Amino acid sequence: MAAIVLTRNLQLAKHHGSGVVGVLCLRGYSAAAAPPEDGPRPLKTTNPAAMKRGTGGRSSFNGIVATVFGATGFVGRYVCNKLGKSGTQMILPYRGDDSDVIRLKVTGDLGQVLFHFYNLEDPASIRDAVKHSNVVINLVGRDFETKNFKFKDVHVNGAERIARIAREAGVERLIHLSSLNVEANPKDLYVKGGSEWLKSKYEGELRVRDAFPNATIIRPADIYGSEDRFLRYYAHIWRRQFRSMPLWHKGEKTVKQPVYVSDVAQAIINAAKDPDSAGRIYQAVGPKRYQLSELVDWFHRLMRKDQKRWGYMRYDMRWDPTFLLKAKLNSFICPGTPIGGLHPARIEREAVTDKVLTGVPTLEDLGVTLTTMEQQVPWELRPYRAALYYDAELGEFETPSPPKCIEARDELRLFA
Repeated sequence: MAAIVLTRNLQLAKHHGSGVVGVLCLRGYSAAAAPPEDGPRPLKTTNPAAMKRGTGGRSSFNGIVATVFGATGFVGRYVCNKLGKSGTQMILPYRGDDSDVIRLKVTGDLGQVLFHFYNLEDPASIRDAVKHSNVVINLVGRDFETKNFKFKDVHVNGAERIARIAREAGVERLIHLSSLNVEANPKDLYVKGGSEWLKSKYEGELRVRDAFPNATIIRPADIYGSEDRFLRYYAHIWRRQFRSMPLWHKGEKTVKQPVYVSDVAQAIINAAKDPDSAGRIYQAVGPKRYQLSELVDWFHRLMRKDQKRWGYMRYDMRWDPTFLLKAKLNSFICPGTPIGGLHPARIEREAVTDKVLTGVPTLEDLGVTLTTMEQQVPWELRPYRAALYYDAELGEFETPSPPKCIEARDELRLFA
């Protein structure tokens, strides 16, 4: 073999007709390290986990190639940031204009974040987005229906299509974001027939499990954080009637257990790395349970819009038909994006009490340390304070009292 390499180098030297080149060629590659004649060097293995490089930071590669559907959404931005921090290569499918997704370029190092245009109803574009990945994360969802996408189109048909194509492409792990309180026939409270949103999420779970049996499903409660649709929903002027807040039974018969968005994102990352999470369902709930009335009152205290200073009050929305009419008109006049997120489907869903099933693991089983609302919400609601530009003196405003948690015995008595 060495003779062949040497002969080839001599022929190259004669071809160039230069003694210097001949010397360089004679001192060329050894037989053991001969360069390939054509094409790139063949890899020893095609397993991405065997190609890990670096110390584990944003400039590393941890062996995971993840396709994140819904990356431009509220939860998706947090997930992409955490994936990039750990050295994951990301393929981010998007629809619409690329200006909506280009900001995610900085979540990973150069070459680690790749964009791919897709349509949820086009199987070929989905297949192109997942064919190089070993992890697929589906965060696609809608809070309201439009003329182009109904709840069933997104939560059922779209989720099933992603799961089926991911399995056909040989993807190892699929993580699907669903919702807490999903059931086939939810009880109707304010809108006749119950929450179509929860129905579609439930059917979507079933379709995903049929198409990808080892899928990991995460069921989050109401998620709060920067640019969320929970805190800002109640802080928006359109959610109120003047300075009054209409709630189902004044919010006293609804119990919520909101979860911080960063905790949900961390759970998704941990699930992608933990093979034991395959095929399991996790409930993403916060560490404490509150009556909705307590939460909304606390939000207004933080915003300095309480009853004493601002005239805030709560009342039972069942006796105010104009509020539901307002929500219907809002979704009719602004079908693409209802003002303040106010529409009948959202009103129906907010009145549902969070049910945490015993025996079903939570985020703590994925190694997530939960964040309490008292730690985070004051910062999130700071931009919504009344007289925001007023330069208050130190100690001029007293610290708002935190909301009261509801105990299990009190909750049983509440719904007795």
